[in-house]
Amino acid sequence: MSHNTAPTPLTASKGSPLTGTIRVPGDKSISHRSMMFGALAVGRTTVKGLLESEDVLATADAMRAVGATIERHADGSYTVDGVGLGSLLEPEGVIDFGNAGTGVRLTMGIFGSHNIAATFVGDASLSKRPMGRVLDPLREMGTNVIARDGDRLPASIRGAETALPITYRVPMPSAQVKSAVLLAGLNAPGETTVIEPIPTRDHTEKMLKGFGAEISVTLNENGERVIKLTGQPELKPQDIDVPGDPSSAGFPLVAALIIPGSDITIENVLLNEHRTGLITTLIEMGGDIEIVNRRETGGEEVGDLRVKASQLKGITVPADRAPSMIDEYPVLAIAAAFASGDTFMPGLDELRVKESDRLAAVARGLEANGIACVETEDTLTVTGGAASIGGGTVTTHLDHRIAMAFLVLGMASDTGVTVDDGAVIATSFPTFTSLFETLGAKFSETASEAA
Repeated sequence: MSHNTAPTPLTASKGSPLTGTIRVPGDKSISHRSMMFGALAVGRTTVKGLLESEDVLATADAMRAVGATIERHADGSYTVDGVGLGSLLEPEGVIDFGNAGTGVRLTMGIFGSHNIAATFVGDASLSKRPMGRVLDPLREMGTNVIARDGDRLPASIRGAETALPITYRVPMPSAQVKSAVLLAGLNAPGETTVIEPIPTRDHTEKMLKGFGAEISVTLNENGERVIKLTGQPELKPQDIDVPGDPSSAGFPLVAALIIPGSDITIENVLLNEHRTGLITTLIEMGGDIEIVNRRETGGEEVGDLRVKASQLKGITVPADRAPSMIDEYPVLAIAAAFASGDTFMPGLDELRVKESDRLAAVARGLEANGIACVETEDTLTVTGGAASIGGGTVTTHLDHRIAMAFLVLGMASDTGVTVDDGAVIATSFPTFTSLFETLGAKFSETASEAA
């Protein structure tokens, strides 16, 4: 995994306008859950279009560690022969999730309601991220936890012999926390309820229903989502075709908007209503984005994005949009750097606890490349239209999205942009450079002095 390899600085420079048609890798959220739910079902689940990133492959390894048989086939598809809910084996060694925050938090939920012991570790970045938001509700369900100060990794858990169903109000907008509680509730007798004041991506709910779980979603008198799950169902294997990841699509999307003369099509992009905040925002900024060939696959809406270079203008992004685009703010900041006027982004406190302190990392990266910005505890204001943009080196802090966002900046700048480690991109988008090169982008690699 990238956290054990020497850093590889990578530079993106201005090339020709981006043109062509591409497909981005499969959606990371759905890919993680495909491995997990397949392992909990009885029988064989087939997965096409899986995102073969370090994060997702770490989740696959975790499911193998508790008894699932997962195989990759010559056509790129995967099969998962599950062990069944309630029948997980105790893993023999530690579970290393590398940089995968989604993987480790959701897996804690699954293991936390099974009577097994497991120890979770991660890379330097993941070991700084808060796990208490998941471990606290698991404790309420009877899970025993031993963790480093501040509930950080390494952490060891032992699930209760019989987990307790709970009613849990999610204290912050987090699909990971919601999902961890629901996944723990799968093996708890009775009904587990999650109350979600602010809606977040709903792949867990949709996929659980598809695998045969009894789950309902309603709104209470306060307009909050109330998710009720009946525990101990028999999950049935599924055939899954993973659509393109909208977070990954954000990078070519923004690049095409800010590089003059560009005209690209991004095919088969997931259009789940809780994942399209970036598209909505860029259209409001004046982006020429057309959604064509809308269709439904596996209960999810997908479509193709036709994107042309555009003159963008600064806007205020509604704070309540943050949950639907929390991973896309780094690349949105790059778009804002090429817009006229100020772009104000409030409600960004969750960015402080991602793979890095993304809010700070974005601000420092912008400043290193001549772009004016103002960072507060939970907001970012970017002033676009600087006379000279680029020429700087950006510290990624082992964060794949910081690396990719600033490489997009380099593609549109006269002097290029270097990120201190391009290897971290493999966390979520291993084909990033090769795919962009087919569109006309230019990259150069520099050997690390520490190599």
